[in-house]
Amino acid sequence: MGFRHEVRLSGTGGQGLLLIGKVLAEAAAVYDGKNATQSQSYGPEARGGASKSEVIISDEEIDYPKATEIDFLLCLTQESCDKYASDVKPEGTLLVDSTYVSSVPEGNYRVFQFPITQKAKDELGSATVANVVALGMISALTSVVSSESIESAILARVPKGTEDLNLKAYRLGRTLVEEAG
Repeated sequence: MGFRHEVRLSGTGGQGLLLIGKVLAEAAAVYDGKNATQSQSYGPEARGGASKSEVIISDEEIDYPKATEIDFLLCLTQESCDKYASDVKPEGTLLVDSTYVSSVPEGNYRVFQFPITQKAKDELGSATVANVVALGMISALTSVVSSESIESAILARVPKGTEDLNLKAYRLGRTLVEEAG
């Protein structure tokens, strides 16, 4: 059996989850040469409604593009944490934005709580890059995709003119994890 890593990014529409899902999948497939799929779902409200993006990364063919055994779950809202935490497989990882998530359900998974949105506001002057801060944290916590590949995919995917801010956000996320030990 080969390597397979399933990531679910969850929160509400407008938080940039689809963007970082695409960045992660592109980094894995285009720059690291792995197999990857990315799927997404969001409520009819789009902005402000429930939203999730799933990325599967594997060294073998991916026969089903939906995540069924979540290795890593990002929750940017309390609603997404309540809804998806039970989907994390035993010994998986749950990363929550403690800016908006105050209660984490008990489970057999590792939990990391960081004020992701607040750090983006305080250190970068913009809450809109909280998604990319979270991507940096995911990168540091999993090492499933190389940091260089993620940076290349960020440069290819983010809106023109925001590249520097997004790279700073990504690196801040990595630094937050490294400093936490």
